[in-house]
Amino acid sequence: MGMKYWEFEDAPLKEKLKQLNVKDVARIFFDNETEAYRFATLIYTVKRAKELRLKNVPKHIPIATAKRYLDFGVEIGMLKHENNAYLLTDRFSKPFKNMATYIKAWMENDSDEDLTVHFPTARVERQGKRGGTSASQGQQ
Repeated sequence: MGMKYWEFEDAPLKEKLKQLNVKDVARIFFDNETEAYRFATLIYTVKRAKELRLKNVPKHIPIATAKRYLDFGVEIGMLKHENNAYLLTDRFSKPFKNMATYIKAWMENDSDEDLTVHFPTARVERQGKRGGTSASQGQQ
């Protein structure tokens, strides 16, 4: 994600709200110019047409690629997929607000936590070497 926290603080956000554009929305999720362009094209098409079916995807974006980006939009809660059509929705505003509240409360909490209990199946040891020359061969 290309989310830059300072862009969404009070003063920069107020300036951004004066000139809304799809580029800023796409840049939150994608740093790559091509990926951001494709996502922006698709969500802008959904916004203009009120719904988008895969058969109506712009011709310069392959259908499989469009499906991948549209499904990503569904996954993040920006789009919904009903009756073989993608529509704009707003399922992320409240969860993001709740997430920010939770993170702030965690930062202010002073309790000790045992990470081995929270992540019991995580690999904690250093990963072994997978290839290349061994240390003994390199020193000969």
